[in-house]
Amino acid sequence: MEQTSKHIIGVMSGTSLDGIDIAHIRFDTDDAINFKIINADTISYNDFWKNRLKGGFHLSGEDLTLLNADYGIFLGETIKVFIEENELKNIDFIASHGHTIFHNPKKKYTLQIGNGPYISSITGIKTICDFRTQDISLGGQGAPLVPIGDELLFSKYDYCLNLGGFSNISLNENNQRIAFDICPVNIVLNHYVSKINLEFDDKGSIASSGKINEILLDELNALNFYNSNKPKSLGFEFIVGTIFPIIDKYKIEINDILRTFVEHIAIQITKKIDSNSSKKVLVTGGGAFNLFLIERIKHYTNTEIIIPNNLLINYKEALIFGLLGLLKEQGENNCLKSVTGAKQDHSSGVVYEV
Repeated sequence: MEQTSKHIIGVMSGTSLDGIDIAHIRFDTDDAINFKIINADTISYNDFWKNRLKGGFHLSGEDLTLLNADYGIFLGETIKVFIEENELKNIDFIASHGHTIFHNPKKKYTLQIGNGPYISSITGIKTICDFRTQDISLGGQGAPLVPIGDELLFSKYDYCLNLGGFSNISLNENNQRIAFDICPVNIVLNHYVSKINLEFDDKGSIASSGKINEILLDELNALNFYNSNKPKSLGFEFIVGTIFPIIDKYKIEINDILRTFVEHIAIQITKKIDSNSSKKVLVTGGGAFNLFLIERIKHYTNTEIIIPNNLLINYKEALIFGLLGLLKEQGENNCLKSVTGAKQDHSSGVVYEV
């Protein structure tokens, strides 16, 4: 890359529905890429938006099209407020992941809503979005996309583990970056605590009070997905069609569900990590604040678990979608076939300008 400095806004909305992560990042590029997160904020969803996004999976074509437009307008207005409140000038572009409604690479489709043209029109700033579709058209999983950032920005760690709606991990194997989804995390935990009118299990305290249902744990651990070949990725379809029906048939208390599922998460994650004390795992995403989950992960591995500062925990994905936009703008590959299984590395994303 030519030496340059770019000011970019990265935007991410995760499947756990925590809110919209917005980060203003400066990227300085020379032989390597350096970054600084200058401003960042998470805009929590109110009940109206949380329910609309949660229900998007079940909408008709027309209603989903309307949701896509409305959510694009909402994103554009939210980003514009962020820009005004932080008095930002000379933003080069916005890179937005959107919000995933469908993701089924086996059937060749994925959908991240949050209409790019609306964001660009409302903010007056070039917007890059739709980073997954091209990869699926090339035979890939369309996910995970963050590992290119792990390779370029965080290569000093042996593993980069994200604990969001789903857990995913990336690592360097045989001199190439590989990555894959491991299992559901917050998308399941938050679903069950919502039944007792909570948004999340703070620090995992409710889970820690429960008891493991060994039969449920064994059934979850025996799911075929966990033994399937890489590359692989998960979507909400897996939760609705597989995870919820398994858990719900047991009719056990919420704290026991959470306790059992936390153990399931810890077991599945540590199966993918070399239990070697010389190895380092960088952990980010909302699940990094779940102290009980982190404790259970540590129980199963001797690998050094590194929890970074809150800024990186919360905004690593927004940061890396900014990086994906930067690579797209400069015509460089931002999707790796070694990660997604696509037939070639490529530069993904759609650019909208006013």
